Amino acid sequence: MTRPVRSRGGRLRQLLRRAPTLLRTVRHLRARQALAQIHHALFGLARPRSAGPATPRLAIPAPATPWLPPPAHVKALPPDRFELLATAFEPPSGEGWSRSSHGPLFAYHLHQQEYLRLPDVPPARRAAVIADWIASHRAGIGWDPHPTGLRLLAWGKLFTTAGGLPDDPALREAMLRSFADQAATLAHGLEFRLQANHLLSNLIGVVYAGLLVDAPAAEAWRSRATLLLDELARQVHPDGGHEERSPMYHASLLEALLDLLNLCRAAPARAPYGLEAGLVRVLPRMVDALERLSHGDGRIALFADSAFDLAAEPAALRDYAVRLGLVEPAAPARDRSGLPALTAPGSARLSDTGYVRLASPRWLLIASVAGPAPAHQPGHAHCDALAFELSLDGRRLVTDTGVREYVPGPWRTHARATASHATLQIDDEEQAEIWAAHRVGGRPAVVVTAFDAALGVAEATCRGWSRPDTLHRRRFRVGGREVEIVDSVEGPARRITSRLPLAPGVTVELRSTAGPGTDGPAGGFARCRAGDVGGPAIEIELPTGFAWRVETAACHPSFGRTLERPVLVGVGRACIDARTIFRLLD
Repeated sequence: MTRPVRSRGGRLRQLLRRAPTLLRTVRHLRARQALAQIHHALFGLARPRSAGPATPRLAIPAPATPWLPPPAHVKALPPDRFELLATAFEPPSGEGWSRSSHGPLFAYHLHQQEYLRLPDVPPARRAAVIADWIASHRAGIGWDPHPTGLRLLAWGKLFTTAGGLPDDPALREAMLRSFADQAATLAHGLEFRLQANHLLSNLIGVVYAGLLVDAPAAEAWRSRATLLLDELARQVHPDGGHEERSPMYHASLLEALLDLLNLCRAAPARAPYGLEAGLVRVLPRMVDALERLSHGDGRIALFADSAFDLAAEPAALRDYAVRLGLVEPAAPARDRSGLPALTAPGSARLSDTGYVRLASPRWLLIASVAGPAPAHQPGHAHCDALAFELSLDGRRLVTDTGVREYVPGPWRTHARATASHATLQIDDEEQAEIWAAHRVGGRPAVVVTAFDAALGVAEATCRGWSRPDTLHRRRFRVGGREVEIVDSVEGPARRITSRLPLAPGVTVELRSTAGPGTDGPAGGFARCRAGDVGGPAIEIELPTGFAWRVETAACHPSFGRTLERPVLVGVGRACIDARTIFRLLD
């Protein structure tokens, strides 16, 4: 069967229809980023380069403190298989390294090779996979800048872990030569076109390689520390949050930066001037910010592109920072349910990153109070303005959706959509103009209008990109026994939909306040329990003026996995001081 040929006129009409969206997307690009995008469109990625004929020498035999293990999504499956992103596989060989039927994200993690660091993988097995990769994959997706930078970290950890590799001089020489070639390729192909976490991760990989090995270009690689510190100043806000507003990517970058400091502490004389001091200035703030973006169960909030298991857990990252002398150990406390107590201070505002955290002894609410960010690269942003997550005694009650995959299509669109978050949707329109897998055209205007940590109160507003004349105002209040959300919509609106996506496993009983024979929308009450059957009982008082129902929807708390959860959905035509109250019954 032949594919239909699209005429030039058809392609032109399609381009013209998309032109306004493209303009709303690219007008935010930085000048250097835009030039790099044009260069990439014309010439593609940099080809693999050689670092020269000399064999590098390992300059740092061991880290100052042990590395963290691979993240939880990386698993070993007996006898010779692995799992990445909930997908089982056997490492390929030969030309198989250049093929992947699981999408680019899986391919990146495949070539990153963190799975080879799992403690139950025999050193000989690691050696065989690496030797085959070196011999077979001389060009292709594994040489893209992002997996290359992360693979440099993974191989460096194998080099510097006792028993990580077999005692095989030929293998070590081949790995060191390839390691240097990868660093040279990465240094030449930094992702200025993408910016954000990609560029920062690239720079970490290059400087890490320059610290770890002696090679002709190692000094030049270490000199990229100046650019790295400049990027840290741009990307990490004064409140400690990363500019992309994703707790997951924040945690991933935090570990990589701690890895870099680990090498600096192991060999201070090799560290470029100012690098260690610069890391010491920023990393404690990042540790604190991550804990403010975590619940009482010790795990991150799932705003923006975030999912469990892709990055190290906040407690593990704090422990790593403690071992490097950056922060104090967390107090060994337990809450009333026996779960770990909140590790960060109670109520707090990350004013630069765009989150508020309101906490009482039992309740914890984390709300997203900013639009897609950063403006020049909001590829990991969702339509989650004024959305919130809520937990009680460390058990999650209201949850965000998470992420299943990055492949363009229904799952990707679902994860980013306004309807997948605990916020209001006006006239069934999206808050932001999301398109493709990682693109945003028009953006909402989001403003924090009040925050009082002592009173446990915050307020913010949102004007959606396609409804600039309509304002959603939301006020949060967290008290001792109840949490109150007050919504108002100011301006034209034909249909207002309120959604409360609950955690998987929560059972809900919904009762309308409308009496027999009553017509029109009414409020309601929902009863549920946070966590399992033994969790505390909660009543949710739902606002009047909405017709409420319970739906079932998908969520993706980790990549590649889908769970069902109940969602309370209310539909109305007007919204003035609509109060949703979560009330303890126990």
